[in-house]
Amino acid sequence: MSTDILRIAVAQLKPTLGDIAGNLAKARAARASAREQGADLVLFTELFLCGYLPEDLVLKPAFQDACRAALEDFARDTADGGPAALVGLPWREKDKLHNAVALVDKGIVAAVRFKNDLPNYGVFDEKRVFQPGPLPGPIAFRGVRLGVPICEDIWGHDVVECLAETGAEILLVPNGSPYHRDKSDIRLNVAVARVTESGLPMLYANEVGGQDEVIFDGASFALNADHRLAVQLPAFREAIVTTTWRRGAQGWACEPGVVEPVEEGEEADYQACVLGLRDYVDKNGFPGVVLGLSGGVDSALVAAMAVDALGPERVHCVMLPYRYTSKESLKDAFECATALGVRYDVVPIEAPVSGLESVLEPLFAGQPRGIAEENMQSRTRGTILMSISNKFGAMVVTTGNKSEMSVGYCTLYGDMNGGFNPIKDLYKTEVYRLCELRNRWKPVDARGPDGVVVPPNILTKAPSAELRENQKDQDSLPPYDVLDDILRCLVESEMRVAEIVARGHDEETVRKVERLLYLAEYKRRQAAPGVKVTEKNFGRDRRYPITNRFRDGNKPAFVPDAALYRVSTTASADAVDF
Repeated sequence: MSTDILRIAVAQLKPTLGDIAGNLAKARAARASAREQGADLVLFTELFLCGYLPEDLVLKPAFQDACRAALEDFARDTADGGPAALVGLPWREKDKLHNAVALVDKGIVAAVRFKNDLPNYGVFDEKRVFQPGPLPGPIAFRGVRLGVPICEDIWGHDVVECLAETGAEILLVPNGSPYHRDKSDIRLNVAVARVTESGLPMLYANEVGGQDEVIFDGASFALNADHRLAVQLPAFREAIVTTTWRRGAQGWACEPGVVEPVEEGEEADYQACVLGLRDYVDKNGFPGVVLGLSGGVDSALVAAMAVDALGPERVHCVMLPYRYTSKESLKDAFECATALGVRYDVVPIEAPVSGLESVLEPLFAGQPRGIAEENMQSRTRGTILMSISNKFGAMVVTTGNKSEMSVGYCTLYGDMNGGFNPIKDLYKTEVYRLCELRNRWKPVDARGPDGVVVPPNILTKAPSAELRENQKDQDSLPPYDVLDDILRCLVESEMRVAEIVARGHDEETVRKVERLLYLAEYKRRQAAPGVKVTEKNFGRDRRYPITNRFRDGNKPAFVPDAALYRVSTTASADAVDF
């Protein structure tokens, strides 16, 4: 039976990894909502039944069995005459495990397709756990041939080309596409390229929500064959929206529907950090969070994000002053906590720090005071916060930024203590900008107050760890605008020292930053997970060895000596004989 109208619901939802029963319940609720909207078909996101990214958990046979059992239960539901569904799950076929999508309709599993192009870069490691499926053909659904490429399948040419050549009429794309800065534009450009090549319209459904460090931003859309955006779902929020498709002389087209604004730039970064923290806390069952509020810019931003994520009633801020804590910091921390409406306690650390110094005095006799004594302050604070966490159950949120994490300007088992860090992938200069942003703007679903939440004095005073008298960050580090630019060159762009110097940076400074970056790897391995907002975060994106003696020699790019190589004349033109 053919049809000239098709109503397809996009289920842009937040699955929880491993909660297969819970995800099935969400799928059932979404299907019920789609039925009320008159949908014929519900498009879910990649691996929806198990959650994404499953990593090595997907290799467990019991996990695979639970997913298949849930699929069969969902298939039986569709015998009620309601909408069909395209839903993702891991699928074992003999000795191969696939990233799959299944069509359930009229009480049965009507079709299954496997992901062909398995990504193996950045946060992805799919070739470790899945095997690629064959190039897919379209799925016949009520007289319409549906092409169902899965996420990465549209980032290259082959899968969509195969679908177009085998008669697909509409592309339905289930995705688990993580957020990083400017990702929406990149995705749209990829989609436009595939639509242009194939001449087929596309419905792109993307997951929303946080999974450890990775954030999925949703922002699903429908794109017609003429490249016009017909439907745009919101970013960072769940939505179930039914799109209407009609067959015309030029093929299928999506009727204009809801077009929500999609946050970009710093607003998107802020939203990602808030969503990542909210989902990490809620999905792991914590009643709330506790953090040290120092009167500095980093902890102020984290406190604001925590309140926006969870509400002030679930955020506990603690000021932990010592003899070097300024009156200015005490005032700023109090004003910040008051503006946010959180519980705020002051716990002086003079007594426990003095006790530690007393215990260690015989061992430290004759040695000058230095970093060891400074770190006692930070470690005392970390111990107190962890004790509060142990007693009341709230998770400690740590507050170190990417600049500090890059160069090791942080204390293991001290200010690095905590279960999660929402600003781990934000450089110090970006922390300032997001504070300024939050003071004039608030996300739609934020649970914190309107208006200024970071006192202006926090944004204008010189940053300091306040671990000794009159200490300033720039006593140990280059100015943050200089440091952050060098770090972006080294971390995100993997630039040579010579290239960074050519940008106008002092060579000695660049070498110092490079050295600190490598030396701090052991600290980063022990750091709390945190939200990914850049293309290369410390964690899944950047995997460097701890033991590493390489240093860039500040030389220009290497040019091979052609005289040393003999090109084969019997093999391909680029082959080399040794």
